[in-house]
Amino acid sequence: MPDFFKKPVMSNHLWIIYGLSIILLGFIWYYQFFFGIIMTILLVVSLYNSIRTEQQLLNETEEYITTLSYRVKKVGEEALLEMPIGIVLYSEDYVIEWTNPYMNKFTTDENVVGKTLADLSDDLIPMIKEDKDEIWIPLDEFEFQAINKKDERLLYLFDRTKQTEIQNLYHNEQTVLGIIFLDNYEEITQAMDDTAKSQINSRVTSILNEWSTQFGIYLKRTSQERFLAVMNQQILEQLEKSKFEILDEVRELISDKNVPLTLSIGIGLGGVSLPILGELAQSSLDLALGRGGDQVVIKEEAGKVRFYGGKTNPMEKRTRVRARVISHALKELVRESENVIIMGHKSPDMDSIGAAIGILKVALANSVEGYIILDENDIDTGVQRLVEEIKEDDELWSYFVDPDDAMNMVTKNTLLVVVDTHKPSLVAEERLLNKTDHVVVIDHHRRGEEFIDHPTLVYMEPYASSTAELVTELLEYQPKDLKINMLESTALLAGIIVDTKSFTLRTGSRTFDAASYLRSKGADTVLVQKFMKEDLNIYVKRSHLIENTQIYRDGIAISMGKAGEAFGPVVIAQAADTLLTMTGIEASFVISERVDKRIGISARSLGNVNVQIIMERLNGGGHLTNAATQLDDMSVEEAYGLLKTVIDEYYEGRDSE
Repeated sequence: MPDFFKKPVMSNHLWIIYGLSIILLGFIWYYQFFFGIIMTILLVVSLYNSIRTEQQLLNETEEYITTLSYRVKKVGEEALLEMPIGIVLYSEDYVIEWTNPYMNKFTTDENVVGKTLADLSDDLIPMIKEDKDEIWIPLDEFEFQAINKKDERLLYLFDRTKQTEIQNLYHNEQTVLGIIFLDNYEEITQAMDDTAKSQINSRVTSILNEWSTQFGIYLKRTSQERFLAVMNQQILEQLEKSKFEILDEVRELISDKNVPLTLSIGIGLGGVSLPILGELAQSSLDLALGRGGDQVVIKEEAGKVRFYGGKTNPMEKRTRVRARVISHALKELVRESENVIIMGHKSPDMDSIGAAIGILKVALANSVEGYIILDENDIDTGVQRLVEEIKEDDELWSYFVDPDDAMNMVTKNTLLVVVDTHKPSLVAEERLLNKTDHVVVIDHHRRGEEFIDHPTLVYMEPYASSTAELVTELLEYQPKDLKINMLESTALLAGIIVDTKSFTLRTGSRTFDAASYLRSKGADTVLVQKFMKEDLNIYVKRSHLIENTQIYRDGIAISMGKAGEAFGPVVIAQAADTLLTMTGIEASFVISERVDKRIGISARSLGNVNVQIIMERLNGGGHLTNAATQLDDMSVEEAYGLLKTVIDEYYEGRDSE
């Protein structure tokens, strides 16, 4: 029997049509017998052809499905083995159970089955444990995107080497702009004749041209003391590896008067337009000059800043003209203000309080009310005697207010003057910075990455010994009827003496000029010594810190306090100062727990070691010879290990230059 009689192969709608045709045929047979026979024959032939055609289509479909199933199975097997995607099956213990042959192209071992995922990459097991769906891992010279299917214990590895190469190429070819500035060119050449100027110009230009040719930099001199440098990211990375040795080469140029010539470089980079790159470069140069020059500042589009150099103590470059201009500008700002609020940094020292009193006198001399913020709960013993002496002067003490009262006094027309710091996180009351648009910053520290936003006036001189010295110079150009009494002038002098360690560190000719002016106003040096007298208990505590001193490398003393024993920041700083007076000590670091539960590190140097750079790497800052930092969530021992690592990196960088 033919196949089409064994099973119904026609679709339902055809059966319905033929059923209706049979019923109609019955009527034809009844009325037209002969015509019914003909119609019956035609119907049978049509039914036969329909069934046969549909049966043939069904057979072809079954054959196609069978063939397709075989092909899909075969393709699946080939895809598993031949597809250009790495496939790795692993056990619960992260042991590799199976890999497809594609993985053999990227591993040095012929067979990795039986080994752990850590043998492929150290990042794979942490990825699985942390439930990450995707990471990028290197395998020898290849780069892979790893996708994890944790339930199946399956890894897919996609070769992204070409993509990484393209990304690296794009990154390396990004344009980088630099502005090179000869810091003290004007001072050096001022007294030179044309021949000497020509010689110094020729030597500087020659060194910079050789340097640019060596690294493939386009260099263009835009003025006597300024150059424009155009490079790419790859060249910049080479310069960073060399630690910008050009700084040392230029520094070795000495003029006839033995004044060293130094270089500052501001660099801007990132995937932004050229005008924005230029702004980044100029901003970096401003930051480098604000930190004392002789260094490189690199600022990225995202705001990240890197520093190189800054090894030398900044030379005194201030002029009387600048001090007079700043003093006049400050006077105008004071007169236009409703009142003046003055604040220093948290846990104020002599310099901070003395400078604040000086600015208060500026406000009062210009007939404007002024107030100094002082939190009596945040006073160290080092300035307690000064504060007690101020309390004896009812008139002067009436101008001191606590932070909460200051918040109620400030208005949109208030002039806020910040002294002895430029970092928002360190001011006595950070909320005040957002209460007025008129902010003046007066500071002698090297400028850091963190800075008060949009100040109206900035007077930052890292060449000055102290902020009290800067303020004293400003007082000299205020109205002639300015009166400053013995206690006020003594407070300013105390700030200078403390910050210079009795005129031994960071002391220039202008420092003695300021001290002389204050002395003429009645400053009492005996009273300063009274302020600086030590408490016996503090002396004993400092001795405990010093007795745990170890010598690390050549001439570096590191003292570490005991766990659970807390000291105030003044004691820690004094211990570092004391260590520096010892024979053979070039730099000192004191690590201890603080009363506020943080770990404090005070650093001091005679100048050969730049402790500012070391402390900046620990999120601190300061000067080349005087710096500090505070660390959170860390023990004294951990801070000690971290400090030694940073010191090693600092020396490795110097050795490679």
